[in-house]
This record gives sequence, C-alpha cells and structure tokens, in this order.
Amino acid sequence: SMSVVDQKGSYFNQAKEIIKQVLSQLQEGDEVGLILVSNTKAESKLTSNLSEFIKNVDQLDLSFASADLNSSITKASQIISESKNFNKEIYVLSDFQKNKIKKENLNNELSELLNEGIRLYSFDLSDKDVFNLSVDELKINNQIFEKDKTVSFSVTISNNSKQAVSNAVVSLFINDERAAQKSFDVNAGQSTIVEIEATPKTNGFIDVVAEIETDEIEQDNKRFAILFIPDKISVGLFGENQNDLTYVDLALQTAGEGKYQIEKKSLNQLTSQQLNKYQTIIISANTIISGIEQFKNFVQNGGGVILFPSSNQDVVRLNQLYSQLGLRISSSFVGKVSSNDLKIKFDKTDFNHPVFQNIFQNDDKKKYESPELNAYYKLASSGNQIISLVDGSSFLSEYKIGKGKIFVFNTSPVLSWSDFPIKGIFAPLMNKSVTYLSSKERDENIFLAGDEVNINLKNTNVSQIKILRPDKSDEFINLKDNSGKDYLAYSNTSNAGNYKFYSGDNQIENISINNDPTESKTEYADESEFETYLDQINFAGKYISIDKEENISQKIMQARFGSELWRYFLLIAIILALIEMTIARNAKKDLEGINQQ
Repeated sequence: SMSVVDQKGSYFNQAKEIIKQVLSQLQEGDEVGLILVSNTKAESKLTSNLSEFIKNVDQLDLSFASADLNSSITKASQIISESKNFNKEIYVLSDFQKNKIKKENLNNELSELLNEGIRLYSFDLSDKDVFNLSVDELKINNQIFEKDKTVSFSVTISNNSKQAVSNAVVSLFINDERAAQKSFDVNAGQSTIVEIEATPKTNGFIDVVAEIETDEIEQDNKRFAILFIPDKISVGLFGENQNDLTYVDLALQTAGEGKYQIEKKSLNQLTSQQLNKYQTIIISANTIISGIEQFKNFVQNGGGVILFPSSNQDVVRLNQLYSQLGLRISSSFVGKVSSNDLKIKFDKTDFNHPVFQNIFQNDDKKKYESPELNAYYKLASSGNQIISLVDGSSFLSEYKIGKGKIFVFNTSPVLSWSDFPIKGIFAPLMNKSVTYLSSKERDENIFLAGDEVNINLKNTNVSQIKILRPDKSDEFINLKDNSGKDYLAYSNTSNAGNYKFYSGDNQIENISINNDPTESKTEYADESEFETYLDQINFAGKYISIDKEENISQKIMQARFGSELWRYFLLIAIILALIEMTIARNAKKDLEGINQQ
C-alpha cells in the first residue's frame, strides 16, 4: 500500500527520505535499527554504523508481504529495551491503513517495555483519496483438467475507492498469452465476481494470471494460479486375481496411447513398487496383507485410488480392509455370483460431481442405461455418495484421506457380478475417475507473500534445486543441508507470482504466491485512532505525531529538549540592549548638562 504516489513521490520513497532526516540528528555512539512491517521475522539488530545503515535503506524495495503494525511495534519495543543508551526513540513511518492497526483482542502489555523513558514518533504518509481496484481471488471452478478442454474461473474484484467503476476489463492469461477477457462494473466500496473461461493448449504446469487495468496501486492488479495437466497419467493396476481388472484396462485404452502410462501388477507386488510414481492406483482386492502402510501413505500424500472388491466373495476380509484404510464402511454381501436371480439397478446419480463433467453432450444423455447387478456388497457409506442403488446403498462413493481421494465401488468389475463392464457408462466413468483422482489439490499450492512453502523432494535425486522466481531470476539451493528430509522449506517468497522449482531439467513443482488482499484497502486511520491503539497496549511513554510537511529536525529536537527558548532569550537580549541604550543616552545628556554649568 506504500506504493501510492502523490506530488512528492511514492509514500515508500518519502519514508526513506524521512529516515535520513532522522539519522541526521544522531551523533557518534547512537544506535539505530530498522523493522519492516512486511517482514517482522527478519533479524534486526541495533547498529552504530550509520553510513552502512543508510546504504541498506537506499536498497530497500517494496514487498508484497503484509503484516500489522502491532507486531512491528512489539518487536521494536523488545529490541530497543536491550539498548544501553539512555534515550530511546521509536519512529513509525506508515500510511496507517485501518485494518493494519490491530485494535481488537489485543493482549499486549507493553507498559514495562514502552515506559516513561520512551518517545514514539509517528509520520502519517497518506494524504489523498486513492483510486484502487484489486483482484482479490482467482478461483478455478473445475476439478478435472485436460488439454484443449474448457476451464472455468471466478475472479473476485474489489473497488476500494470512493467512485463507481463501469466497463472496466479483466484479462485472463494462460502461460503468458491472453486467453480471454471480460468487462465488469463495480460500485464504490463493493466487490464483484467475474465468471470467465479459457482453454489450456498444453500439458504440464500451466501459469494462470487474472489482470485488471492500471490504477494507483499496481501490485494488486494481478492474481496468480496454477493448473497441472500431466503429459501422461501414470496408473498402477493391482489385482488380487489376474483377470479382475481386464475390463478396466480395456476401458482406459479407449482414451488412446497418449493419455496413460499403465502398469499391471499382481497385488503381492505392491510392496516392491515405488507407489509415488503413480498418480492413480486401481486395486481389486478384499485384503492387503503386506504393503498396507505404504498404500496408506500414498493416499495420505495426495495419491488417488479406485478400490473394487475382489471377484472372490469375502465380506469379513473386505470389512477389515475398509477398517485398515480408515474408511467408515460396513458391508454385507447381496445376491449371487454368476446368477440372474437378482437384477438391481442405479437409483440416483450426482451429475454435479466433477467426474461427470463433459461426459454427456447434452442433458438428455444423462438418462444413461443403468447396469444390472446380480452380486454386490451393500455398503453403509459415510462418504460422498456419487451413485446409489434402488435399495439406498452406495454403488460409488468418494472418501478423502489426508491429501488424497479414494473411489469405492461396491461390485467387482467382472461379468459374473454385473453387466457394468459392458455398459456405455463404464469406459467414460473409468477414464474420468482416473483423471479426477490424478488432479492435484489446488489449494495446497496457493500462498500469500512471505509464507513458507514445502516442496516435495521424494521424486528428486539431485543435490541442487533451481528456483525460477517471478522476476525471472534464478535461485539455487543445495540439498546437502537438507539431507534426510522429504520436503524443502522455502521462505524467500516476498514477491507475488509463480515460482517454478526444478530438479535438474525436470520441473517438480510450481507454486502461486499472491498478495494479501487486506493491503488493497484504502481506508486510513486518523491520529486519534492510533492514540487509542497506544492506550490499548498501555504505552507509557511520550507520543509525538509529526506531519510530513513539517520541519522534521526541529520537531524532533523540540520533543527531545522541550520548547525552544532561544526566541525568548533573543527578545530579552533586545529589550536589555534597548534599556542599556536608553540609560546610556540619558547618562550622556546628564554629563553634557554638568559640563555646560
């Protein structure tokens, strides 16, 4: 918010100049420290090297990170209390946004640190009504992403100004190319949501940016997000019986050679596999004797799973497997394998679930032909029911475990249990399920400037990670200091934009960093509101508010040493001089009178 420009330049640069004026009042042996509200975690020590300090101030740049004044004043009080110098002063240079002065639920008791010996000076740099629109959110509405398929976005735009805006334009960029734009209106002090669509043309990590036109605060005119469309989805098929997943395999092959990389294994090979090489695992089993912990970790860390029961009927072992996985399901077997005595159909289908996105060309096609089940497990499910049977039990439910998702089907995908594998819905449902379960949870990859992010290193085998930052600069991190850890904690996120992480030539992650929308609010506190805050933290020292147009040096000296008395002494000196001149003149006349006599 300190990027606002008035006739004297940006508030931020004005603050730098005021700092230099303050420093001009210091003497040898004085100490000075700097706390940035945007980064209160940074180490700040008092120094007496004023020339080096000024050099550091000159090199400061605006940050996208945000915090509140209370945290900074608290830190300042702690640092200044450690100084051995007797006179202690705190200077607050800010535009004093209302929402950056915490006035509610304050538990600070700073009277001991901010005692009678402390002087606190404030410089309010805001002096105008600011025209500012901000992009506060870029929401991706889809949960399944495919190349050349439309993705829907919702862009929240706020008008932080005192005037309404008509026919403004928001643009959507996909990998730095304008993919769509739309006009919008928004009233003063209000927000609007703009729905906009675009089509990604490539696979891999995809940068998405929503951008509005220029105004008085440039930094909040963009919002960043990431899509990920794998070149090939890696799928592992693990069957308790060799032929249980034959129809599933055939269904996935209908998508063509380019979409999946499929590996077929027996269930007993589960423990010998590096499961994190798969995006989705499809299992047909009643039990997992070995490898259950490995399997659970795969799901917890974001893997997708489709779970079918084995074609071997065993309700006891299946219930044990559900329990091992933490799924709250109780089942009982219904019907008879390889029999036509029972033919039960679908009842309700949740067509709003992402797995049905673009499956049907029009609404009439949603009346698809239901398969007939002659053998199935009647599941009492606590998950999100996607398809139910006419007896009210679940045919397909979704469960979320950690960062991952599991689809649970109630019947084995073989013809002796139902005709599901040869119905028209089977192949598209299998393909969409794999695509959906392979999609990353987007919310994990959206952070605010200054946040620490964790980068998964499990699939890396190099000693160095390269980061391409939003300003196109490179940063390199040696992993030898991170040995034994599966994650890299990265905190150099002061700029908004997309951060790309590489292991060698392989991009392993893309992280969106956005600014805090509260920085865009252009309501400013007046002096009385700041004084109320000082009362709340029990500030016991002397508070001096200085207008940036005043003679700063003079105000500081006056605060340090009291009212300046030189004018009064000068006036007294002049009066005394006049008295002395009058006395001298009268004395001269008297002498002349004596001489004449």
